[in-house]
Amino acid sequence: MSEYDARGKRNRALLVCVHDYETLTGLPAVEDNAEELARALTGTDLFTADEVTLCRPREPWEVGQALKTAADEARGLLLVHFSGHGRVGSDGGNLQLMVGTSVPQQSHTTVSWQDMVLSCLDNARAERIVIVLECCYSGNADGAFHSLGKPMSLLMAAQPNRRIFSGEEPAGGTFFTRAMVQILERGIPGKRFVTFEDLVRALRERLADTQTPMGDVWQPRSAKQNTVDDVILSFATPEVRLPTPPRIRLRRWFNQHIRRRLKLLLALCTVLALAAAGLTALHALRPLPACPPALELRLLTAPEAEPALRQAAFDYEMSDLNTRPLHGESDLPGGCRRTQITVYSAAKDQVDQGFAAADRWQGEAKGTGQGTPDSKGTDPLYRPGPQPDLWIPESTADYEEARRGMPAHGSPATLHNTGPVAYSPLVVGIPANKRLDDVEQVDVSWQDLLTGTDSAHRDLKLLRPSPVLSGTGLLHTIGLYLAGDGSHIGSSGTPDPTLAEGAEQRLSAPGSQYAGSTELLCSLRPGADQGNPARPGTGQGARSAPLVSEKSLADFNLGHAIGSCPALDSALAPGDRYAAYYPKNVPALDHPLIRVDWRGAADAAPRQAAVDRLADWLRDPAGGRRTLTEQGYRGVPGKDGEAPAPAPGSPLRSSRAGVNPDAPVTPFRAGADQVARVLEGYDKAQRSSRLLILMDTSTSMAEGGKLPVALGAAGRTLEMVGAHHTYGLWTFPDRAHPDDPAAVRRVVPLGSADPARGKAALDRIAKGGTDELVDHGAAMEEALTAAVREMKKSAGSNQAIVLILDEDDGGPRRAAGVERALTALLKEKPAVPVLTLVMGRAGCDTTLQGLAGASHGQCVPGGPQAPDLLAGLVASIGTAGKEDR
Repeated sequence: MSEYDARGKRNRALLVCVHDYETLTGLPAVEDNAEELARALTGTDLFTADEVTLCRPREPWEVGQALKTAADEARGLLLVHFSGHGRVGSDGGNLQLMVGTSVPQQSHTTVSWQDMVLSCLDNARAERIVIVLECCYSGNADGAFHSLGKPMSLLMAAQPNRRIFSGEEPAGGTFFTRAMVQILERGIPGKRFVTFEDLVRALRERLADTQTPMGDVWQPRSAKQNTVDDVILSFATPEVRLPTPPRIRLRRWFNQHIRRRLKLLLALCTVLALAAAGLTALHALRPLPACPPALELRLLTAPEAEPALRQAAFDYEMSDLNTRPLHGESDLPGGCRRTQITVYSAAKDQVDQGFAAADRWQGEAKGTGQGTPDSKGTDPLYRPGPQPDLWIPESTADYEEARRGMPAHGSPATLHNTGPVAYSPLVVGIPANKRLDDVEQVDVSWQDLLTGTDSAHRDLKLLRPSPVLSGTGLLHTIGLYLAGDGSHIGSSGTPDPTLAEGAEQRLSAPGSQYAGSTELLCSLRPGADQGNPARPGTGQGARSAPLVSEKSLADFNLGHAIGSCPALDSALAPGDRYAAYYPKNVPALDHPLIRVDWRGAADAAPRQAAVDRLADWLRDPAGGRRTLTEQGYRGVPGKDGEAPAPAPGSPLRSSRAGVNPDAPVTPFRAGADQVARVLEGYDKAQRSSRLLILMDTSTSMAEGGKLPVALGAAGRTLEMVGAHHTYGLWTFPDRAHPDDPAAVRRVVPLGSADPARGKAALDRIAKGGTDELVDHGAAMEEALTAAVREMKKSAGSNQAIVLILDEDDGGPRRAAGVERALTALLKEKPAVPVLTLVMGRAGCDTTLQGLAGASHGQCVPGGPQAPDLLAGLVASIGTAGKEDR
């Protein structure tokens, strides 16, 4: 990764530290933060003293004014640090930074992270922006952060929904700032300087065994937007420090001593020139008009493709095509962005629901839609989000499935498929130390792959993303059903039901699918079974064979960020990687660009023209194709019809990626009816199944914005209840039996088939708030024991429990042997996997991981991806696959 060196440029550091409050608890330790940080920043050859500004605001406008000044003056690096109180809404959003006169619940007295801080920084002229938030709930800041267009790096003192320091530490600043200052001043062994990523890693290591004054695990978080390089924050090093290059010293001397005098001289010359030239000179020197607001395009895509398309959107916005005047548009000043692009993502089923309810989608956007979801619970504006101008799904199969769900007449949305913008072949990942005997890696039939991985050979579990939620999973299913013997897929034909059922029998289930290939691979990363909340799953990679895309498998092997797993320092060890096997004639993900036209749109023509320009740029070898291939995609064929090979700089060319960049790309040629028949075959291969949702409704769930996340995850689980499912919804503890830790409230009896009952119950809890919660501890192990015993009364094996909890409160009064008895019960037949979503501060601790392992289930930590991740696991409960080995 390249490093950004800002030495000698016009840099600015704004240190906002608030220690004295009128209505909130004072934070005396914060008082020293500003001076400590200023000393660290100016002592290592990056910032000069006049480039660092200290701000101790009493009123919100003081922060706004200081931000604007710093944003206007910085040309190189702009660093903004805030330490003080922070507050969020009940849903965990709307982060507010508190200044001296701030009053909780009065937003006009606070500094809005999104509306004031980010909007101001998004207009800065600095080349790089680094933000450090040291406040309670700082981990909730990255949602709005990802909607910006500037290259920014964000360091958050803790994970979401966490309070951090008490502000009463000894003199010398807060605990977090002291750690940061020490790293910036002393450097890191083996490093010539300290970059943003170095600082994040070093802070995590220092705080790994530390708890906040409230007992939370201390885990700083970071996020980057629109930048692939790393910003240098300090040139301190424990080794012999390299001298400052002469060009840097000269540039700094020029900025400090000559630039101001030149400005004065230039101003004097300008006045004389204006006086001499008169009106002609005035006209010639008139400043350029301000840039008009850019046309916003909303780009909807799949979660797996969102990071790459965000980078492509940023490159397009800054490209010459988007910033130069066009013929007929000469009124747009040169250098102004014509179009800005907002990129967001949603699971495949949510996108299908959105287009199926396009009238509600458009109606809610205009304010003319109904105020509540329809009878199916569809709320497009909430999920998948605002109505898009263009949609880039994972494959044409997703597009055909969305069209099939739309009404034949009357929909306000019209979808136009303009063709692929990038390819990624589908692969089967085989552990590097278990390569298949006598099986070629390229153009191998699915029959040979199934034989080579069965119990008589490598005995590998085949794991597939959910075809319901993932385009990758859907296309892999099409390949399994229609190209099982390696034959070409035409535009007609019906999958053999026997072949479909046989293929499904080889896929591990239940609880083995995920909402996408990135989360599936994240669960298989080495160490994922150690309870790391950033790495959910079982980590049983050595005996698993994931059905994923070539790009995601290369990212996994190279140690890139994947799903909710952060990037590693280097590629995985050779023994932990997968080798890519390419099934013959299975179509690749083709990522078609779909233009979405909305009936009645007043600016339809300019939007269509803007989409067409972006589409052309994405396929241009010198434009978007280069950006996407650098991310690990294959390019689309050029005018000669030849599919371009990955460029030398592509990650697919790395010997550690485990893929074959010369493997052929098979275009998608299946027909729309054929996709429908494949899904019908998938549905017919399912078994009837039972699902029991067991939810913690103790009062602690209302703290820190956890309850909306829990209710959202339970609602997402109910969306997975289909024709083959029955379910029940139980809550614990039971208010009617406060002295019985094993008592549960059977809100919806087990065996119900109508999801509407469960959704109504969840709505009551949401609207009732704390009135619906129980004010005594939730004994998880006792309640789970009651649930497991009830489920094991059935002889069926296709069933599971979804456990949603804050934390287990039963420990102090628990009878001896409960955990041991529960573990033994889980191991008895029939199997009942426990799929756990935990939002407590301990995360997926040893106990919960042990229960998940004993039941062949999974443990998912709370977070933005948790509802979809849990939905992917639930979607496999009805599959025909064998149980987890």
